[in-house]
Amino acid sequence: MDFDKVVCNCMSITNGEIKEAVDSGADTLEKVQEMTGAGTVCGVCCDNIQHLIDQFVAERNQ
Repeated sequence: MDFDKVVCNCMSITNGEIKEAVDSGADTLEKVQEMTGAGTVCGVCCDNIQHLIDQFVAERNQ
């Protein structure tokens, strides 16, 4: 995965920043939004953010 790839264009949030938020305890879309601002402007990226959250949480729990 490219951790430098921007997932939220409105807030310029990358895959890596989403992972950092999840690693810091944000395990829901709402918590990631609070920590990063991702998905809080236009919302187009929310499905992608949720997919990343699910993936990172699953990896952490393995």
